[in-house]
Amino acid sequence: MIYGHLALVVAALFTGAAFYINAVEQPARLALDDGAALRQWKPSYKRGFAMQATLALIGAVLGAVAFSRDGDWHWLAGGVLMLANWPYTLIGIMPTNRRLLAMDTADAETRRLITNWGQLHMVRTGLGALATFVFLWAAVT
Repeated sequence: MIYGHLALVVAALFTGAAFYINAVEQPARLALDDGAALRQWKPSYKRGFAMQATLALIGAVLGAVAFSRDGDWHWLAGGVLMLANWPYTLIGIMPTNRRLLAMDTADAETRRLITNWGQLHMVRTGLGALATFVFLWAAVT
């Protein structure tokens, strides 16, 4: 059961970080002018990507290990939800990320892309919250 509890903790950390980005960091970023918003987004994205990618992978592995130990499908479902952040990011968000990272200076499209990025990132928050809920469900049953 320790692996399941660790999966729950990791999913909650992932969700908290993702929620912070959407509820605090993104609105603050959008209060900046376009150039400053782009300059802030780039290092923030790189650090956040490294942290959240790692947490998503660890949460998925811990969920799979918990499932293999006690056979409760909830652990596997939570792990799949955590892992779903990887393909979603690569397919759904990465095109926007690449366009923003390639920008040297802000232009008319910068604010639209940063705003769109924030909306896309909300899905990651949702996936983390669902995984947290499923892991919690498994932990209490």
